Amino acid sequence: MTDTPLDAAHRAMEDTGADADRLRFYERLADGELFVLLSAEAEGDRIDLDVFEVDDQKFALVFDREERLSVFADGPAPYASLSGRVLAGMLAGQGIGLGVNLGVAPSSILLPADAVDWLAHTVANAPDRIEARPEEIMAPVGLPEALITGLDTKLAASAGLARAAYLVAVRYDTGARGHMLAFIDPLEGADGALSQAVAEALTFSNLEAGSLDVAFFAASDSFSARLAKVGLRFDLPQPETAQVERAAPGSDPEKPPILR
Repeated sequence: MTDTPLDAAHRAMEDTGADADRLRFYERLADGELFVLLSAEAEGDRIDLDVFEVDDQKFALVFDREERLSVFADGPAPYASLSGRVLAGMLAGQGIGLGVNLGVAPSSILLPADAVDWLAHTVANAPDRIEARPEEIMAPVGLPEALITGLDTKLAASAGLARAAYLVAVRYDTGARGHMLAFIDPLEGADGALSQAVAEALTFSNLEAGSLDVAFFAASDSFSARLAKVGLRFDLPQPETAQVERAAPGSDPEKPPILR
């Protein structure tokens, strides 16, 4: 079986021990789809995790590929499909860690309950809202490559939430200066998800103390033309119109299953 993004992130974390690589591993875990082993078939929206104990600590078993779960279970087994961020939120505060790809992949690792709590808290942090009017915008300067890469990864996973985004340096009418990521033609109701994606890009790029403002504009707004002239453009993938229905419990992130 070929390596997965989680395998690659785990290898980098193990090889360097650097905080940046450790954060990147947790980002891949939060963003990825996980297959959670259940003790029995799901009943409606309720699931029973197959929790096991190691040294008096409890762990739920998760895999980043369905076939890895089957190899571990030695055949077909009941499971739920959840994003890492949803699962972390469900387990937060319950004293349950994660056994990730145990014995079936290079990214095999035991994550204790406090690591799951930290991840849930990190992806749940809502950015602050401010009121300021940009007076001058310029090409972005001095931003770490890790942040640019992190934004590119996050926005690539935000298919359909906006048409594009421009990163610019900005001076506000208050005199404050900084950098701003301006989204063009955001989907109605997507402001919160896009702002959260930017906040996570900062955190997982090891730049939690940094800041990046987020704004939203229609393509028809005259300000959008100014952004296009000086900004670093990110194109968000546009989803295909056809939708494929998935039967696995937990596949709808807006309606996570309930733990029993």
